[in-house]
Amino acid sequence: MPKASPLVFFLMFSAVGSTLAEPLSHQQPSAQEMAAKLGIGLPRLPWHLTDIWWRFENPTANFESLEVDVTIDRDIPESYNLYISPVGIAKINGLQFYGGLQTNVNGWASKKSRTRVHPGRGAIFSRWSHDLKQPIGLSHVRTVKGGLCESAGYEGQFCSVRRTYAWKAGTYTYSIVKGDLELIKEKPHTWFHCLVRSHKSDFTTYMGSLRFEGEDFTFWDRNAAFVEIYATSKIPKSGIPKVSVTFGYPRLNGKAPPLKSAYAYYNSEKSPQCAKTSVDLDKVVVEVGSMFLPDKKGVRHQPLVIKSP
Repeated sequence: MPKASPLVFFLMFSAVGSTLAEPLSHQQPSAQEMAAKLGIGLPRLPWHLTDIWWRFENPTANFESLEVDVTIDRDIPESYNLYISPVGIAKINGLQFYGGLQTNVNGWASKKSRTRVHPGRGAIFSRWSHDLKQPIGLSHVRTVKGGLCESAGYEGQFCSVRRTYAWKAGTYTYSIVKGDLELIKEKPHTWFHCLVRSHKSDFTTYMGSLRFEGEDFTFWDRNAAFVEIYATSKIPKSGIPKVSVTFGYPRLNGKAPPLKSAYAYYNSEKSPQCAKTSVDLDKVVVEVGSMFLPDKKGVRHQPLVIKSP
C-alpha cells in the first residue's frame, strides 16, 4: 500500500481542523451606532441590561454562606467594562452588600494610597454602611497582597475589596462565606470572605473580606443578579459585547431555598435594551446582543418560571 505524501496529511489535517468550532465572537456595532440606527438616545452609564430577582419563601436564619454559579459562554476582552454580578444586592441583618466579576476592576492600590489603579479583570465585593449615609472606613476592609480597596460615597457610603482574577469563558462559583469574629468596644463584629471557584481548575481564589456589625445574621428572603455596562476613567464609554450569561440557583448555607417567585427587571429609561432573559430548568440565561426597541417604555417585569433544584 503506497504511503500518503506530506501534502495529503496536511490536507487531511486542514479538513479536520476546519470542522472545529470557532470561538464565539463578542463583537457587534458600538452602542452609539446601534442607538443611532434605532433613532434613540443613550442614557448615562452605568446600564443595568437586566436584573434578575429570586424571591424565597422565607429568610435564612443563622446565615453562613451564599453561593451562586455563573457561566460565561465566551471570552470578553478588557476593552469593555462588563460587570457580571451573581450577587446583585443582598442583605444580612439589613446590611447591604453585592459583588461579582468585572472586566476592569479598579480601586486604591492600598489602604494608605488614594491612587486609583486599573489592573484589569477581577472580582469585587462591596458593602454599604447601615444607613448608606454614614461613612464606612477601611477598618472594615481586609485585602490580600496586591489587592485593591476603596471607601467612598458616590453611590451611597460603601467600602470594598477588589482583586485581579483572570476569568474567561467558563463556569465559576461566587461565594460569600462567614468567617472570624472580632470584638470592637466589646461589641461583636464578623468578617465575611469573598471566594471565587473555577469549575475548570477546581481552584478557589480568596478575594478579600469585609467586616459586618454583629455575630448572628439572617439573610433576607431574596437574591438579585445583574449584567451591567459601567464607566471608568480608563474607559468612560464602553461598548456592549455579545455574551450569554447563565446564573445558577442561589444556595444559602449549602442548600437551595424554596422559591416563591422570580422575575427579570428592565428599565428602558435607564438602560438601552439589548438583553433577553430565559429559563433553563433552575437556571436563568441572559443573552446580550443587538439593541432593540422594547414593546413599551419604562419599567418591565418578566415573570420567570424556575424549577427549584
